[in-house]
Amino acid sequence: MTSLRMTSDLRRQLILGAAKRCFARNGYAGTTTKSVAAAAAISEGLLFKHFPSKAALYAEILAEECEADPELAHLLGQEPSTATLVELVRGMVGHFVNIANGSDEDEAQRLRFMAASHLEDGEFARLLYGKIADLIGPTFVASLTRAIAAGDATEIAGEPLNLFWFAHHTVLTAALTRLPAAPCLEYGDASVLERQLCQFILRGIGLGEAVIATHLDHALSASPGQSAARESA
Repeated sequence: MTSLRMTSDLRRQLILGAAKRCFARNGYAGTTTKSVAAAAAISEGLLFKHFPSKAALYAEILAEECEADPELAHLLGQEPSTATLVELVRGMVGHFVNIANGSDEDEAQRLRFMAASHLEDGEFARLLYGKIADLIGPTFVASLTRAIAAGDATEIAGEPLNLFWFAHHTVLTAALTRLPAAPCLEYGDASVLERQLCQFILRGIGLGEAVIATHLDHALSASPGQSAARESA
């Protein structure tokens, strides 16, 4: 059983490696499951046993990239706390603000694809939301719970993870408005926008003003993305 399991895991990684090469070379639209199967030297039927669709392949690749990000991995390894919660929000905001600054065209294309998925069958968005929830959701909810217990945040009735999604959708939409060469909205200086979005979200999930001021200043001053945002503004 163990040997079979290892073989299955290895096959899965070989498929993902082939898919990464195909997506890098041909983009999402130009890649087919048939071409990925050929690159992995397997049948398309065997590929489907591991990944039911092209969207599932792409979502898995993006999830693996997120897990491999050293800054995110470090943050998710921290003890749940108010500080961790603020840093998590700051990191998410900085990520989306930097996409709109045009620093990474691959990320910009992924953002466009995410938006398009909502207007089509939604498969890719559903898959990616599920993976994000599994990866980041537990740390967000645990940190929010600690912040409430410490008196740093007011509890808001309802599903706590929804607050993460409200925050995520806020910054995703803000990034989309700035994605075209001629932005749909002019928010102004990127570093000011980053702080403003962080404040808006942290207030929305229940943190108090004094707590935000203390932790956000520290998070922004320690963020490498903050100086990059200033340079790109």
